[in-house]
Amino acid sequence: MRRLFPVTDETAAQAPDGACGAGGASVPGPLVDREWTLAELAAAYAYPERGPGGREPWLRANMVATLDGAAQHEGRSQPISSATDMRVFGTLRALADVVVVGAETVRQEGYRPARAREEFAALRAAAGQGPAPAIAVVTASLELDFSLPLFTSPLVPTLILTGAAAAPDRVAAAEKAGARVVVAGDGMGIDPPRAVRALAELGHTRLLTEGGPRLLGQMVASGVLDELCLTVSPMLTAGDAQRIAGGPSITVPQRFALAGLLEDEGFLFSSYRRQ
Repeated sequence: MRRLFPVTDETAAQAPDGACGAGGASVPGPLVDREWTLAELAAAYAYPERGPGGREPWLRANMVATLDGAAQHEGRSQPISSATDMRVFGTLRALADVVVVGAETVRQEGYRPARAREEFAALRAAAGQGPAPAIAVVTASLELDFSLPLFTSPLVPTLILTGAAAAPDRVAAAEKAGARVVVAGDGMGIDPPRAVRALAELGHTRLLTEGGPRLLGQMVASGVLDELCLTVSPMLTAGDAQRIAGGPSITVPQRFALAGLLEDEGFLFSSYRRQ
């Protein structure tokens, strides 16, 4: 893995001396390509420190897309991912208080509870976090299989984010399975700003969403997304796969600023933050 942006004293020092471009001008050489430690990845993706009055919620998304914009292949993201992408995926989870995910993604990707990882135990303890992040499932219908390990054996109780009009029998089934139901909307579904506030009130200020595209589209449209961590996969799929964010377009496109860019075997790992 190589850091392409931001350029630091360390990355500049990795460039070999004497590299020359056209006309003999000295130019930076290729940065050293090596496997980063998990501690280095955690430092690269650390959540920003917030104001003196205490932490405010920060919502980041982690998604992967091909060169032609596909967020999935045959309904799943795994075929367009890589081993390093999964290391970044695990690191982002290890830094988060809660992972917010849509119900359809839970069903398609076969979500399981987040696990405690010894490599991140000291880091999480220093940040005042528990051993693993909670999973928060966004669902209007609560049509979920509550016999799955996500609900029966999580290290941290799974949260259900839904609306006040959700079916009472499904709410009861979720609570019977051990999930905590959090109302974050007046109708069937959630209101994203209200969901972010509700999670913050539970002490979850380092928020991570892994989609899917419909949920991310809602978050973009409502203006609650602070950061996008996007892996660009060096693959082409064609077809009619979803983009990373779906749903109605917004009136004025939102501008984000590049905060970091890493590369490994042709995969680009970018981080963009709200300006």
